[in-house]
Amino acid sequence: MSMEIKVPPLGESVTEATVARWTKAVGDHIGKDENLVELETDKVTLDVPSPVDGKVISLSVSEGETVGANAVLAIIEEGAAADKPAEKPAEASAPASEAPLSPAVRRLVDENNLDPNAIAGTGKDGRLTKGDVLSAMEIPSPAVTAPVAAPVTAPAPAALAPRTDQPREERVPMSRLRQVIARRLKDAQNSAAMLTTFNEVDMSAVMAIRAEYKDSFEKRHGVKLGFMSFFVHAVIEALKDYPAVNAEIHGTDIIYKNYYNVGVAVGTPQGLVVPVLKDADQMSFAETEATINSFGEKARQGQLSMADMSNGTFTISNGGIYGSMLSTPILNPPQSGILGMHNIQKRPVVVSGKDGDSIVIKPMMYLALSYDHRIIDGREAVSFLVRVKQSIEDPKRLLIGL
Repeated sequence: MSMEIKVPPLGESVTEATVARWTKAVGDHIGKDENLVELETDKVTLDVPSPVDGKVISLSVSEGETVGANAVLAIIEEGAAADKPAEKPAEASAPASEAPLSPAVRRLVDENNLDPNAIAGTGKDGRLTKGDVLSAMEIPSPAVTAPVAAPVTAPAPAALAPRTDQPREERVPMSRLRQVIARRLKDAQNSAAMLTTFNEVDMSAVMAIRAEYKDSFEKRHGVKLGFMSFFVHAVIEALKDYPAVNAEIHGTDIIYKNYYNVGVAVGTPQGLVVPVLKDADQMSFAETEATINSFGEKARQGQLSMADMSNGTFTISNGGIYGSMLSTPILNPPQSGILGMHNIQKRPVVVSGKDGDSIVIKPMMYLALSYDHRIIDGREAVSFLVRVKQSIEDPKRLLIGL
């Protein structure tokens, strides 16, 4: 029986993928659950396994082509014998001393003319991960050959004036991932009435709690107590009070979401990804921290799946880990709000007391809420951010639900 292999669901707001690499050719045998093709979206690299054991009858698209959701990729004849012996996987041609490479890692190595034996592997049994290769590409060394810019043969877009490259310049084609990220970010600006409101928060109370309980927390739960769990739960309480920030526009309708899937933006060498804490309101602080740590590790290994990054209702981006003092984050469509965290800096602050005002030094953080003004009024946006500020400055509120 012939079976069509189609592009699987690509996740929320992802409409297309690129066929990065076929692992089988027409006439090859393929086993059940064996990978047939590797797809690349603007978020992840996605393997498409065969649901049956059989023979590859036809391939509908070529490597490098763009396909939409549910498009036919190939046809497999279930139970049929192969026309020829199965080809050895690509990694078998590597030196005997090298551990087998995954398709994604092999493609990165081949496309960038790298020597995998010269890159230290951090995966299981010393295997190379996608993160290892990307890290090696970021820091050129004698052991890593830098990618050579391919000659540009395609005509420049009509809107661009001709440009002559200078001797100390290097022209490198944008990767598809970077092109898609650029397009999506610009689309977000063009489609939403985006506005940003700011506030500042005193981190003294949260820092005091961390200092007092970090050792016992880690001993009991096996994970460190970080700032992000406080902000995730502060955001959830604010979303409950201001549901428009957790909603989205669909045509002429507003969809209010009675669940809280909080995306946490993670920077990786290949671009920004946003894994999602599903039903984050039902997580404890320990579960929140453990899940965030797990996502961070999977992002570094290049192992995040579409399921990990789908169905977010609100996003938190922490530019403070890179030293950012202030920024205006861009919305993650179709979401209507995103919170930007920033660097903690000691600043002089005026404090009112019984004896009048005084100036004290406090650890302060600027917060930024970007929101879609079509659905969220300024009053709601400012009130939402004030609600987050209150929870962070008095974290006992999070424990007793105030």
